[in-house]
Amino acid sequence: MRNAIEMETAAQASGNKAVYYRSLTWQERLRIANYLNSIEYNYPENDPPRMDKTIFSMRSQDLNDLENLEPV
Repeated sequence: MRNAIEMETAAQASGNKAVYYRSLTWQERLRIANYLNSIEYNYPENDPPRMDKTIFSMRSQDLNDLENLEPV
């Protein structure tokens, strides 16, 4: 029985994939990125987890405070 897998160098394999992904539209690449994120972080593909907004807070900055900052 013959093996269906062909051996490639790393350069050949990455080159073939790069050509394929460059041929896709940005929307298709975004859809693939969304799918890969859902696999990596274990959530349903079209239902990502919501950000917990109780952890983050926003505050306005006074322009005078920015002018008085010491250089780093």
